[in-house]
Amino acid sequence: MSRQYFPTHTVESAPAGSRSAMESTQRHLGHLPEAVGRMAESPEALTGFLEMSAKFERSTMDPVAREVVVLTIATRNVCHLCVAMHTAKLTKLKADPAVISALRDGTELPDPRLAAVRRFTLELLATAGSPSTESLDDFLSHGFTTRNALEVVLGIGTYTLSTFANRLTEAPVDERMAAFAWEPATV
Repeated sequence: MSRQYFPTHTVESAPAGSRSAMESTQRHLGHLPEAVGRMAESPEALTGFLEMSAKFERSTMDPVAREVVVLTIATRNVCHLCVAMHTAKLTKLKADPAVISALRDGTELPDPRLAAVRRFTLELLATAGSPSTESLDDFLSHGFTTRNALEVVLGIGTYTLSTFANRLTEAPVDERMAAFAWEPATV
């Protein structure tokens, strides 16, 4: 069922408050993703997401660990677009294909450090930010810091916004991401 409520804006058709962010995204990526065109309906949502995303990218966690946070949220929230986009990003980062597959499939990660990131992310989500002492200790015992723990919270906020917006607007997987399309594993 297609959502006719959320048009895919161009820079010209978007609300004025979204245009600068759209132009910047287009310059940065070389194209304007349809999801951005749909989120542009709300300049506050679009610019809020882009600003939060940029801050998360500048966090002290390494890029692959950040992507573990993102894919954990994307698969949990069943955001087909986010899974495809962040699979592409992990591939570009030359992440272990077994890690990428495990994240997409919801199976055990072969890297104990990255598995600790996923467990901690899921614990924060399950407890609304109130993890057990054991969960926090486990995360910290894998070389992460209390600063990183708060950065996971930032990632959760950022990518919850993105996954919810993409699902609400039914943003499709762009042709550029088709090779990374995803369907959740059946139980």
